[in-house]
Amino acid sequence: MSRLPALVAAVVASSLLTAACGGDDDVDKLTVYNAQHEQLLDELAPKFTEETGIEVELRNGKDLELSNQLVQEGEASPADVFLTENSPAMSQVEAAGLFEPLDDALVAPIPEQYRPTSGMWTGFVARSTVLVYNTDLVDAAELPDSILELAEPEWEGRISFSPTGADFQAIVAAVLDLEGEEATRAWLEGIKANGTVYDGNNVVLEAVDSGESEVGIIYHYYWYRDLAEQGDVSDNSELYFFGDEDPGAFVSVSGAGILASSDQKTEAEQFLDFLIQETGQQALADSYALEYPLNPAVELAAPVKPLSELEPPAVNVSDLDAEQVVSLMTEVGFL
Repeated sequence: MSRLPALVAAVVASSLLTAACGGDDDVDKLTVYNAQHEQLLDELAPKFTEETGIEVELRNGKDLELSNQLVQEGEASPADVFLTENSPAMSQVEAAGLFEPLDDALVAPIPEQYRPTSGMWTGFVARSTVLVYNTDLVDAAELPDSILELAEPEWEGRISFSPTGADFQAIVAAVLDLEGEEATRAWLEGIKANGTVYDGNNVVLEAVDSGESEVGIIYHYYWYRDLAEQGDVSDNSELYFFGDEDPGAFVSVSGAGILASSDQKTEAEQFLDFLIQETGQQALADSYALEYPLNPAVELAAPVKPLSELEPPAVNVSDLDAEQVVSLMTEVGFL
């Protein structure tokens, strides 16, 4: 019986040691709510870990799915960093007051037009709105000067798009910011009457390339990516870039922000720094994604049209209103 206290003490000590070791597993590990492409972050996160020794846990989802989750979780969220494909989801989290302000020196490599004036988050990669058109069915000279013209009767039965995804909704957000609610509603009603709805931008690309649809609204990288991989759904089509700061030339920014509730802000800043500085931006450029790095020191290789040659409209990315977009698209009957 005299050995019992010693045995109890040993068990307690062992339990405390196990708990301490278990706690060490969470040291230098970032939790990233990731709405960017999962494959892209699966490539980038190990490079960051190799460079810094900081582990990254990715919790993947869609833009508004994760932004809504962050708003619901509030200060209790386990997330340290939030990444998106498009900026409206960032605006939602910013409006809820959940981001930590970013140091000016941290975000300085990203041009001002690709980050919010609030300084609460930053863009790190982007995609350009384009029309993909079937070269057997449409002459480039026929294509409209503005994306707004696709709502006109001459385009009835000729256009396609995927309205349920965050990509298209970001484009609508830009039209709303630039043209106002009434014009945006009229445009949505027009393209709804004229167009065919598909589930996903890759499906739009396939429909256009096969001749099922004459033109489609997508982002640039879907076509370039297929061209680079095998060309199965890009061999009968080309891309048309709107210019002159038209809403159709909108460049959608993927955002990165640090949660104010994070207890690993130093490590989170290191992660954002990696994404923004030349090393991480070059890794983005070299990846399968073919999205535009936003640090001017890095460019995508040909044949992708250079970011510097695009003529996007000026929008404050913090002003892109996801909730109003969803409301308008629901009213028109897209959602």
